[in-house]
Amino acid sequence: MFATDFKINLAMRRRYLQVAIALVFSSVVNITTVKSQHDTLRVMAYNVLHYGDGCQGSNTYLHGLLKTVVQYANPDIIGLVKVQCIKVTPSDNNGFSPYGFPDSIINNALDAAFPARYKYCTLTNVSGSNDMDVLFYDQNKMGFVSVKTICTLSEDFDLYKLYYKDPYLGATHDSTFLYFILNHTVSGNSPTQRDQQDTTIINELKKRFYHLPNIISMGDFNTHSSQEIGYEAYALGNDTNYLFYDPPFNPDHNLTYPINWDGNPGLCPGYLNTSTREFNVPNSCGANSGGKDWYEHIFISGWLNKNTNFLKYVNNSYITIGNDGNRLGISENDSTSHGRNNSAPSNVVNAIFNLSDKYPIMLKLAVTFDSLGNGPINPVNGQSEVKAEIGKTIVNNPVDGNLVIHFPKSAIGERCSINCFDACGRIVFTKQIEINSDIVTQPFEAIPGLYVLRLQTNNSANTFKIIKQ
Repeated sequence: MFATDFKINLAMRRRYLQVAIALVFSSVVNITTVKSQHDTLRVMAYNVLHYGDGCQGSNTYLHGLLKTVVQYANPDIIGLVKVQCIKVTPSDNNGFSPYGFPDSIINNALDAAFPARYKYCTLTNVSGSNDMDVLFYDQNKMGFVSVKTICTLSEDFDLYKLYYKDPYLGATHDSTFLYFILNHTVSGNSPTQRDQQDTTIINELKKRFYHLPNIISMGDFNTHSSQEIGYEAYALGNDTNYLFYDPPFNPDHNLTYPINWDGNPGLCPGYLNTSTREFNVPNSCGANSGGKDWYEHIFISGWLNKNTNFLKYVNNSYITIGNDGNRLGISENDSTSHGRNNSAPSNVVNAIFNLSDKYPIMLKLAVTFDSLGNGPINPVNGQSEVKAEIGKTIVNNPVDGNLVIHFPKSAIGERCSINCFDACGRIVFTKQIEINSDIVTQPFEAIPGLYVLRLQTNNSANTFKIIKQ
């Protein structure tokens, strides 16, 4: 704690600490903008129908179309699925598009819309598939931590780990994390293979997390109804620790289960995203018959649904871009059957029509820090739950009255030194504990502010920046 002769009242102490924190981070982290509850993350998923293979047109042509869509949608996260496979190394024999093709997409489409904004995550193609997924992110808001291939059934299903850049939780990898899975499951009337893909993903997540963290699984799932086993594994399972939410059902409650959008697409006309085309125009590369199915989804975890860890789904923000709700069985740009499509500017409607047989979909996440970094604004049960990744030492953040530490099970029986420092580097307290469980709770008596916590066990050392509420 501060020295006893530090003669200012509690309110002034808090203000001093806040100013000290701001000075520390402004000089060390080089962040010029403080995020607040007014910040949002716009997340877009888009099946781009073998972008790069030439069937839809030249790459120059496609770049121009994607620029138009991105400029209108203004996404912070872009998950492109069903990209024609890209060489992951210069000597990759599986790749069709050249090594570095995502840089071409950035330079000629994304940065053409918003200069110097986007980066992309590391590519994988362990399965040797013709299809590939690429995750782009706003480098001003997000940072890339890692990518892990967790399933290789027909295609790679990757788990991407990003962190949100906020000066109060750190500018490196000790901030709030946001995970993504991009999906392109097997199409067709038989759900057997895609059921296997979906259930495998859920089972793999159970191996990696105590419960789902801030995570989004999005892309083209090719499901025909909510009663397919794979869809039920995601959104209708019994284990709430691993339950995803499909926003139009929950929390928006605009639709109810069960629903067969393939057999009766009229039940959800505004959410249909297959197909943008009634006929084989402008080409025969993809599906036709107009809006008839809902293959693309963005599933959110319970944490994002309930504002558990600084990020929260914005209710009713899920949309199918370019679908005005009157596209059942007709093309997106058809103006004769149900009038002009006014859901987006005509150049955007035409760009979506020409780029792919699928509509892009989007939702928003609110960032729930307050302007002093004291978030979350509306935490569940008064504080955020501890992050969930198995095999790592992790702590709850922010901290209320107790510090909750999750240790790997392998650490049980070891001793741990806990050292806590304030923002100026002064020791707040030191403790020695024996780890007798994988979850250890310790009282944390300190004034509100930012602290550095160091945990040293027999075999590991970890440092965290934490906020005391």
